[in-house]
Amino acid sequence: MFGYLTASLDFLTEEQKKRYKACYCGLCRSLKERHGTLARFVLNYDMTFLVLLVNSLYEPEEKSGSDKCPAHPLAARDWWQSEATDYAADMNVALAYHKCMDDWRDDGNVVALSQAKLLKPAYEKISELYPRQCKAMEESIKALSEIEQAGMEAPDQAADTFGCLMSEALVYKDDRWSNCLRSMGRELGRFIYIMDAFLDLPSDTAHNRYNPFRRYYGLCDNEERFRDILKMTLGECLMHFDRLPLVLDLGIMQNILCSGLWVQFNRKYSDKKKGPSDDSGSV
Repeated sequence: MFGYLTASLDFLTEEQKKRYKACYCGLCRSLKERHGTLARFVLNYDMTFLVLLVNSLYEPEEKSGSDKCPAHPLAARDWWQSEATDYAADMNVALAYHKCMDDWRDDGNVVALSQAKLLKPAYEKISELYPRQCKAMEESIKALSEIEQAGMEAPDQAADTFGCLMSEALVYKDDRWSNCLRSMGRELGRFIYIMDAFLDLPSDTAHNRYNPFRRYYGLCDNEERFRDILKMTLGECLMHFDRLPLVLDLGIMQNILCSGLWVQFNRKYSDKKKGPSDDSGSV
């Protein structure tokens, strides 16, 4: 369920793009510094949103620079880091570990099991640092597995379970903002789960995999139905987001939540509406 919390770069200013990309590079650096070079392979833009959110809320001291790296050996890339970056790096590894284990349990994916074994020492260290967050991940993944094994056609129960996972991951500190962050994270997690399940519906149906929306497969009004569901869920998320005293990088986060989250959904339907000749020039 990675790949949704990304920015729509076309709607960012040049300054915002530089800031966003430097945040991503800083997260990559934190992954290496805290968990070794191999941890960089689980890097994703979703956790960049977590960096921006925690960094804007608590405004810790930042450090920055410009360096070359194995991924970009020819030209130096700008980066910035703070304690928010380190926290997001830990959550990145923890979530990646659980995703690998889930892929192994569900599909017998040997590559995923190998990756999980490599990540396990780092995950055990993270569990000691953040027991609340890791416990929520473990319980949510277990509950989701039970829901899937039972074949429960209860989308809300599955979405709420993933929402619980996200709600704790967003809470860096238990303080005056934690309840608002939990509520925001719960709705964000619900949105991501519903979006992911809907976009995977054709593939899951074809391969007879669990999907709580199987009964909707092939219905002609699915775009309208799911767009309405997702709008309502995201509206709840934004209501809590707007209550947080965020100033730094607010425009980037608004872009991610209001535009970036919809990229894959909109692409699915724009591609679906193209005729055969429309795709002839695609690469």
